[in-house]
Amino acid sequence: MRQIVLDTETTGLEPQEGHRIIEIGALELIDRSLTGRQFHKYINPERSVEDGALEVHGLSDDFLEDKPVFAEIADEFIGFIRDAELIIHNAAFDVGFLDAELARLPDAPRIADLAQVLDTLELARELHPGQRNSLDALCRRYEVDNSNRTLHGALLDSELLADVYLLMTGGQVDLGLDLSTASSVEHAQTPLDIDSSRLKVRRAEPCERAAHEQRLDAIEAAAGDAGCLWRTLER
Repeated sequence: MRQIVLDTETTGLEPQEGHRIIEIGALELIDRSLTGRQFHKYINPERSVEDGALEVHGLSDDFLEDKPVFAEIADEFIGFIRDAELIIHNAAFDVGFLDAELARLPDAPRIADLAQVLDTLELARELHPGQRNSLDALCRRYEVDNSNRTLHGALLDSELLADVYLLMTGGQVDLGLDLSTASSVEHAQTPLDIDSSRLKVRRAEPCERAAHEQRLDAIEAAAGDAGCLWRTLER
């Protein structure tokens, strides 16, 4: 499964008021693993950046002046996201701006024509109702290090969101196993000499089983048609 974790920065809050995209950052996931492929562009919006937006991302008019306009990077962007599932936090905002940019081009498709969209803000609200579900709040909840996020940045925010998404949907980001050498593989295949009669078995308490079922419910909700592998194995 190919997914693209995506974020944008803009000159302001409303594309209907002529605000434009000034940065796009996107990372590729295949089968829930980062591939190293990314799309990152700064864009000349052909208008000024509002003061409030500048305080958020720090991208000034002077910095953006010599950057390409959206039309110059559109084909590369469309090729990068085509036929993927887009993972976006507060997707309505980013998709609204992307569609507004695409609408300025002749015969350009819209995001819905190119890719499916998963909104991690909506997913977080389902998993954590009544709690703060901003990207910073989710980083704290899932212990993702966002100490470098003094300003918003599309690529940095995509990197943080990728970690949050994988943890939020029950995936382990990195198993930390190194089986690259023959000795490692040989060691991994060697059975352990354990006296099973000395092992102590501790059964899960009812509250622990209930918490386990709640976690599986959340995974199942996030996985959609793919279902929950654990429950499949239990049947």
